[in-house]
Amino acid sequence: MAPNLSHRQTHNLLLVSKLLSLRDTASPLTLLLDSLEQPATPLVKEYIRRAKVYSINPLLLSKTNDAHSQLSTFLSSFLIPPSPSASKVEVSLVVTFHQDVPSPLAPSPYSPSPLSMLTYLATTIIRLHSFSHILAQKAARDRSLAAPVFGLEEEQDGVLLGRLDKPVGKDSVEGIVLEMEHRRKSGRGVLEWYILPPASRYSPQHLKEVVTLLDDHPLYRPPEEPEAGTGEEEPESTFELRLTDRQRREREGVVLPYFDAQQGDGPGEGGRILYDMGEEDDFDEEEDEI
Repeated sequence: MAPNLSHRQTHNLLLVSKLLSLRDTASPLTLLLDSLEQPATPLVKEYIRRAKVYSINPLLLSKTNDAHSQLSTFLSSFLIPPSPSASKVEVSLVVTFHQDVPSPLAPSPYSPSPLSMLTYLATTIIRLHSFSHILAQKAARDRSLAAPVFGLEEEQDGVLLGRLDKPVGKDSVEGIVLEMEHRRKSGRGVLEWYILPPASRYSPQHLKEVVTLLDDHPLYRPPEEPEAGTGEEEPESTFELRLTDRQRREREGVVLPYFDAQQGDGPGEGGRILYDMGEEDDFDEEEDEI
């Protein structure tokens, strides 16, 4: 693996661990974009689990039936202390936005939609996807086919949830895919795909990181098989093709003829073969005239 790629993967794993654990207020406002295909409930539960492990007080606030007209002011009221004399409290907001729920009409046609406002204010945006759907779309792209759509995107009457048969056993598809976009204070963005396994695979007090990169999952990117004929392997044969040390020395001691054309004495000399006769050569001038 290239050093730059390994460094990037390690850095992104540390980043998502810091964001999900809500440490050091790494992201004051995190926006979760879910859908009917993949709700954000498993990820919200993971936030709460980590908050309890690290002694952080989670507060759940539901605003599903009404929309706030001044969204930015409403969110800032949680982050800014009510008075300058109040003690400083580090607050991180995790907002879940249901993309399949129709948004109310804005009071003014020039006002941005709630999704546009949240996307603009958020320092981290996490889009949730179904792992089985991601695998189906990747399989289609690998065969140069159009990626399938599911649920409301199918635009079929009466279809709310896309049905996809999930394999069971060793190749079972479990977990949710997180498409993360983190915005640094410098303005530089970090884009990465992760997978969160189901909570049944680890205990509530588990401290080791459970989120992994999507590219490292064996179902998404199976391990590559070594190609045949690579390395120093030689083709199989019924006889030995390699030379012994003695045969190599004897081969180097053989004197071969050479062509005078290689000396570059000028044109017209031809390509005569020159050979120095030795005592052991049986040479007859009458029979072997050059």
